[in-house]
Amino acid sequence: MSADLSPLWEVFIRSRNGLAHRHAGSLHAADAEMALQAARDLFTRRGEAASLWVVPAAAIIASDPDEAGMLFEPTGSKIYRHPTFYEVPEDVGHM
Repeated sequence: MSADLSPLWEVFIRSRNGLAHRHAGSLHAADAEMALQAARDLFTRRGEAASLWVVPAAAIIASDPDEAGMLFEPTGSKIYRHPTFYEVPEDVGHM
């Protein structure tokens, strides 16, 4: 199956336990299993991953940057949501 007919998949990698997954790139694959194998081959050649996620690009919904004010501005008026009101204990670690 050619890349033009194969769905686009987004690849996310977590380099070690306790960290967040980060976007690594995109690839074309016929199904989820092939996408996972291709992601492993393309993005983890040096053993830098503890976990991989592959997500169909069509399943990702993103906000419109032109509507950022309408979407994110209301939180600015809710100062109780700002982290300055909370004290994080030192034994929590890297938060």
